[in-house]
Amino acid sequence: MVSLYTQRGSNVRKTWLLMTAFLLIVILVGWASSYYLNSPAVLYAAVGLAFFMNFFAYWKSDSIALASTHAKEVPYEANPELHRIVENLSITAGLPKPRVYVIEDAAPNAFATGRDPKHAAIAVTTGLLAQLDRKELEGVLAHELSHIGNRDILVMSVAVVLVGVISIIADVALRMSFYGGGGDRDKAGNILLIVGAVVAIVVAPIAAQLMHLAISRRREYLADTSGALLTRYPEGLASALEKIAAYKAPMHHASNATAHLFISNPFGAAQAGKFVQKLFATHPPIEDRIKALHGMR
Repeated sequence: MVSLYTQRGSNVRKTWLLMTAFLLIVILVGWASSYYLNSPAVLYAAVGLAFFMNFFAYWKSDSIALASTHAKEVPYEANPELHRIVENLSITAGLPKPRVYVIEDAAPNAFATGRDPKHAAIAVTTGLLAQLDRKELEGVLAHELSHIGNRDILVMSVAVVLVGVISIIADVALRMSFYGGGGDRDKAGNILLIVGAVVAIVVAPIAAQLMHLAISRRREYLADTSGALLTRYPEGLASALEKIAAYKAPMHHASNATAHLFISNPFGAAQAGKFVQKLFATHPPIEDRIKALHGMR
C-alpha cells in the first residue's frame, strides 16, 4: 500500500540513482576530453575546477539566492504570525529555526536556501502571504523546511556545479580540437574510440542539464511528501499548490540560476508543449504533485 513513508523512501532512492548517473557523466566527459586531446591534464583540471566551484557554491549559495531575488529579512515584530509558524514547524521537524525573509512580489512562491540547517533561510513572497490561509501557508513552509532537513540545498548546489563543470570541459575540448588538439598520437587505429569521445563531449552537456532538471523535480516530490509528514495534513499543501498554479504571471526577479529553488516555477505558465515542458522544466507538473498529495493518507 502506498503511503507517505513509502513514497518518501522511493523518492530518496531515485534521487541517489540520478546523482550516481550524474557523476558517471562527469567521469565520462572528463575521460573523453582527456583521451581526445591526448592530455590527462584536462581531467586533472576538471577535478580541481569541480572542487573549487563546489566549495564556492557551498559557502555562498544562500547569499547569492537571497540577493538575486531581492529578499529582505523580516524581524519578528514585523510579522509575528509568520515567525511563529516557522518556529513551531522547526520544533516539530527537530531543526533550528531558519532566518525568515520576504520578497515584495505579487506572485505566490517560496524557497529555502543555506548550506546546512544551522545556516538556513526561508523566503516567501508577499503574494503567498496574501493569498494563502494558515493551513496552506503551513503546508508551504513545511515543504521548504523539508528541503532544509533533507539537505536538498547541498544536493542541488552540487548538481548545478556539475552541470557547469561538464559544460566548461566540453567547451574547452571542442575549442582545442579546432586548433589541432590531440597531440601526435596516431588516431587512425582508434577511430571508434575517437568518435565515441567526440559524441560524449558534444552530448554530455545536454545530458547533464537534463539530469540536473530530473534531480530538481525529484527533490520537489520528496519535499512534498516530507512536508505532508511534518504537518500530517497533505490537503493543506495540495490546496496551496492549486492557488499557486492559478497565478500565471512570472515573478519580477526570476532567474534561471535560482528557479529550481522555488516551490513552483517562478517564470509563470509554461508555453511549450506538454512533453517538452516536462522534459526541460525545473519542477514537476503541479497537477501531478497535487494528485500525489491527495492520494496519500
